[in-house]
Amino acid sequence: QVQLVESGGGLVQAGGSLTLSCTVSGRVFEDSAMGWFRQGPGTHREFVATISTSGRSTGYSDSMKGRVTISRDNAKNTVYLQMNNLKPEDTAVYYCGASLVVGSEYYTKNDYDYNYWGRGTQVTVST
Repeated sequence: QVQLVESGGGLVQAGGSLTLSCTVSGRVFEDSAMGWFRQGPGTHREFVATISTSGRSTGYSDSMKGRVTISRDNAKNTVYLQMNNLKPEDTAVYYCGASLVVGSEYYTKNDYDYNYWGRGTQVTVST
């Protein structure tokens, strides 16, 4: 059974940093492109960052590009999201997803391409 578990969320002041982690159990991680998405209050889930199976290719949303870095450790079945210079509008539940749809050196920004999801971790940025 595949499970994704996010951690690292919390309350941070504007301008601060957080690193989110997502650990995947089940034998899919090394074959999966991984992604981070978020859903704020009253909004739809939106793309944040994605990384290919090898980690050599990454993609970012325009709203967070330059402030976030996605990485993965295939030995630990874990993907990370380093977030810097956080803003109150970044407040959301952050979800990680695993995609088996795309090829080995590709990534995807489309949530419908993700086969598995975690339950999310809350990030709250105060003014």
